[in-house]
Amino acid sequence: MKTIHLLFIGALFFMFLSCQSEEEEIVNEPPPSGLLVPNTPLVNLIRRATQNPTSVDNVIDNSSCFTVQLPVTVIVNGNTIVVSNPTNYQTVQQAIDAFSDDDDLVNFVYPISIQFQDFSTLFIADRDALDNALDGCDDDDDFAEIDCIAFNYPINVNLYDTNNQIANTVTMSSNLQFFNFLNGLSPQVLATIVYPISVTDAFGLALIVGSNSALQDFVENSIGDCDDSIAPNPNFTSVLTSGTWIVSYYFEDDDDETDDYIGYNFTFNSNFTISVIKDAQNSTGAWANYLDNGSNELDLNFSDSNLQELNEDWKIVEYSSNQIRLRHISGGDDMNESYLYFTKI
Repeated sequence: MKTIHLLFIGALFFMFLSCQSEEEEIVNEPPPSGLLVPNTPLVNLIRRATQNPTSVDNVIDNSSCFTVQLPVTVIVNGNTIVVSNPTNYQTVQQAIDAFSDDDDLVNFVYPISIQFQDFSTLFIADRDALDNALDGCDDDDDFAEIDCIAFNYPINVNLYDTNNQIANTVTMSSNLQFFNFLNGLSPQVLATIVYPISVTDAFGLALIVGSNSALQDFVENSIGDCDDSIAPNPNFTSVLTSGTWIVSYYFEDDDDETDDYIGYNFTFNSNFTISVIKDAQNSTGAWANYLDNGSNELDLNFSDSNLQELNEDWKIVEYSSNQIRLRHISGGDDMNESYLYFTKI
């Protein structure tokens, strides 16, 4: 993926404004690098880093869909506990762990209020209303918010609306604003962050980030630090060699090419071979997992010529028992980025 500097993006906006007769030709070109494109890995990572943290209170609501606003009173195994701040979650956990022969249910004293990932709130009058809210939650993809890093505001974003040919700059002043802006991105609006920006890492150190690629590296490299506060992932080899996988996302050189891998089933064997089946046709491959300069890598090599694009040494960005997310960067000045997600079926 080619790095395009802000001056180039500014020039792009100028061309849109001054050469309206060429609008259709320009708009129909693939979007240049440097843009914030809906549902791409970078945008999804930023959304997870700016969303309302909803996993911190899972001990009381058993859901990463929303958080229960404090203070709240709960009853656990006959004990009434007032949860007035996050440190009280441990008190609830201790009440759950106190005995092995109790029901361990956390019952709220209603009414309560809940807050979703987009910071919207909902008044909950009783248990039925809470069950309805839970039923309305999307399926969890096993990857929680990235809540140990921070964006230091304000952050400016340049916009160009290809429908009405209007360019302007919006200023992000909070996580709420940034998250909902990204949530509402549309393909016809070209959006670029005005770099450099300031961020704070998991250890409280302020850093300067100067590009989309550097920002993605920063967020990806912080995932492990944020995960230290929750249950650790199972061993990667055990995950990889358990079950059958499909390619749920493949993105290369600004193009979503996931459809090229529909119908392929992958089984990663413990002897470092890969069994591949598509339309009753079998092929093979090989895999290796190793550390390279501190980076956890998965090397893939397939015999099927239709899978040659996957033959790379992939950085393991994150994984759960049901999904593995990989990223590959190649090239020098003309840097190309590829993303490969496996999902267990």
